[in-house]
Amino acid sequence: MKIGLFFGSFNPIHTGHLIIANYMANHTQLDQVWLVVSPQNPLKQKSDLINSYDRLEMARLATENAKNIRVSDIEFSLPQPSYTIDTLTHLKTRYPEHDFFLIMGSDNLASLKKWKNYELLLRDFRILVYPRPGTEHPDLADHPSVELTDTPLMELSATFIRQAIKKKKNIQFFVPDQVLAFIESKNLYR
Repeated sequence: MKIGLFFGSFNPIHTGHLIIANYMANHTQLDQVWLVVSPQNPLKQKSDLINSYDRLEMARLATENAKNIRVSDIEFSLPQPSYTIDTLTHLKTRYPEHDFFLIMGSDNLASLKKWKNYELLLRDFRILVYPRPGTEHPDLADHPSVELTDTPLMELSATFIRQAIKKKKNIQFFVPDQVLAFIESKNLYR
């Protein structure tokens, strides 16, 4: 099976994440997309993150009716901070029957050379790239392991949603209803 791994903090998961995952699962060569919830991204401040298990639960709530999108907590059992190459190597060993693809935004592709062992990522895995605002043609776009997709451009961000919640603004439709109910029930991001 061809599985796309869409890594993220999902702080919180939002409609943009889901549109990208759905596009990758249904409009590319992939059979499934796994949303890999990262407890600690080495390039992000941990203080900005809410509890990992709350983020995991919101991702599960958001995808409970999705046919070929599932949520993975694989990085919860790996050393932190989480490095993509370590997670991919672990998954490749654990599930040798699957072909794993990395899903990332063009902004991440533009900074890929800062990632741990990025050369191994490019050597051993295919990378499906979705467009991000402000990143027209990233440096590695012409690499043979990289495929630029026609995923709809998403300008929605988790940062925008967190700030809106703090300002007591309505975020309906930016996140799935189940996620909104979860955020409100736990009084998150206030």
